[in-house]
Amino acid sequence: MSADVGDGLAPAVEAVTSGAARPPAATRGYRVIALVVASALFMQQLDGTVLTVALPTMARDLGTPATSLSLALTSYLLALALFIPASGTLADRFGSRSIFASAILVFLLGSIACAQAGSLPMLVAARFVQGIGGAMMVPVGRLVLLRSVAKEDMVQALSWLVMPALAGPILGPPLGGFIVTWLDWRWIFYLNIPFGIAGVIGALTLVPDVPGDARAKFDMAGFVLSGLSLGCLLFGFELASRPGTGIAALALLVVGAVMGMIYFRHARHVADPILDPTLMRIPTFRLSVIGGSLTRITQGAQPFLLPLMFQLGFGLTAAKTGTITMAGAIGALAMKALAPRVLRRWGFRRALIVAGVGSSAGYATCALFRPDWSIAAIMLVLGISGFFTSFQFTGYNAIAYADVGKARMSAATSFYATFQQLTLSLGICTAATVLELGTLAGHRAQPTLTTFSVAFLIVAAISMSAVIWNRRFADDAGAEMSGHREAR
Repeated sequence: MSADVGDGLAPAVEAVTSGAARPPAATRGYRVIALVVASALFMQQLDGTVLTVALPTMARDLGTPATSLSLALTSYLLALALFIPASGTLADRFGSRSIFASAILVFLLGSIACAQAGSLPMLVAARFVQGIGGAMMVPVGRLVLLRSVAKEDMVQALSWLVMPALAGPILGPPLGGFIVTWLDWRWIFYLNIPFGIAGVIGALTLVPDVPGDARAKFDMAGFVLSGLSLGCLLFGFELASRPGTGIAALALLVVGAVMGMIYFRHARHVADPILDPTLMRIPTFRLSVIGGSLTRITQGAQPFLLPLMFQLGFGLTAAKTGTITMAGAIGALAMKALAPRVLRRWGFRRALIVAGVGSSAGYATCALFRPDWSIAAIMLVLGISGFFTSFQFTGYNAIAYADVGKARMSAATSFYATFQQLTLSLGICTAATVLELGTLAGHRAQPTLTTFSVAFLIVAAISMSAVIWNRRFADDAGAEMSGHREAR
């Protein structure tokens, strides 16, 4: 999921451009604080990208089909979707430094449990614990930075924060291939131990504990209702990808939809709902959520499909698979320096339309991959696809907050991050469903290359549909943020 790396930092745009003062770090430089937060983000991104390369080997050792391991990925993303909305309130009540350090510790304990897992259910449970830590770790880490760094230092601090985070997806695939080929997949999770220990120590000793606003009442009823809705919907989609579970999947989907409707009724009658649906009345926010969600469904599917196709369909080793798939992260990194200039020249609307077409074309081209393709050609396609996809996420995550007031920024961040994780999970479920159906239809033990091609074409079509929503942005949408003079 490398294309979305670091793009969740878009709320900082408001911190930079608004007139609200931020208390500066009194005793620590912003570089130190940014690097401590970045270490947590690096650990999370490295863990996720290393894991995708190891899925076939893990499936073999755990005695389960490779497609079934989508449940382990989904359980992690489910925990993110459930607990991200609560992260801001908990940080306000108990202190951002304490919650940040605790989140790293929970992520570390979940990693150790993953390494000790001897079955798929144990791995799924351990990944859920990891997800709870991840849900608090990155949003609260960003909050720590925004509260600790002076406004005039924010741009430089974000640069220090983003670069280590981008290194994770680049190093992850080849490192995962090396671990699986020469060591044991469990070392993927043991690798988090030194990073986690250093992160906890750094958070407790180097990060100031700047207090937040604890006046907002925690929406416990909304937390329970939204959790039941999201949980039932995600696992309903997950079960729909497996044979013989149609009734259970339908029941979960119905319960999830009902809980969702009850939540929206509840949200209309509370002052501070945990997920505020009225934010969707803001045009730029609404279009960013819808277009970004469609794109993220596809981006959630690609890291699941590619390693399986290269190892099961092409017969490549995990090490070679990791080397190839890192091309997408390199393309995403190359985009970061160009995005501000492109947005200044073209504006958000035109740039997102072009990027949406380019990204979808890249996904569709993956359907044509065959063993006789050269490695260089495959990496070129993945690099271009990563470039356009990452640009889309940069644009979506920036323009989403262009018209959101300072008072609603925290609520908007939680709402957007929750749907971001939900749709990434839905992408994995979509890919797993297509592979499972294709495998059953062909009466085979594992998916064929044709099945992988169909899966890529389906998710490419979903990604292309985001262009419809990109066209609905106003020509001058986000002009103050992008500096697009022609629109103004």
